Amino acid sequence: MRGSRLQSGLRLVAALLMLSWPFVIWFGLTHNSLHWLLPLMALMLLFRLRQARQAIAPLRAVSGGVAVVGIALCAASWLLKTHQLLLYYPVAVNLIMLAVFGGSLTTAMPLVERLARLREPQLPAAAVRYTRRVTQIWCIFFVLNGGIALFTALYGDMRLWTAWNGMIAYLLMGALMVGEWLVRRQVIKRETT
Repeated sequence: MRGSRLQSGLRLVAALLMLSWPFVIWFGLTHNSLHWLLPLMALMLLFRLRQARQAIAPLRAVSGGVAVVGIALCAASWLLKTHQLLLYYPVAVNLIMLAVFGGSLTTAMPLVERLARLREPQLPAAAVRYTRRVTQIWCIFFVLNGGIALFTALYGDMRLWTAWNGMIAYLLMGALMVGEWLVRRQVIKRETT
């Protein structure tokens, strides 16, 4: 029981660290304190990598890939003493997401359909077609979001980088998730009535 609570606590800390990555990087770069934050971030990413093995199959590659890239960027930043490399983490995350979502389009069951079937195993044909379209929309989102993340990293304005990668991108992603879920409910409802 105690080990389970510790695991849950560490999982929560790791998730919060991942969500707060842009703010931690902004703080570290503007206050010249990343040298002590990098090992902590790498440790949390190692824990996340370990957790990735327990994730559901469709998300295992995403979680593991994101953790490995984050660890590599932390290690490279620490070794090269050039912390600007960390600004490219959101770009790498979008590339990984694009590869996983886009790669699933070449299979019989795209990623969004797999995720939808976790809740609703018997998807109607219209919903199956819809999930393929949604997977394509996510791919477009990752291209656009990754492109803007790359621009903010190259431009070098930390306020802009933090605002986009720490808030705006999350809000857009959340809006896309909620919008997709609401539309999917309507597609399923229309198909079953």
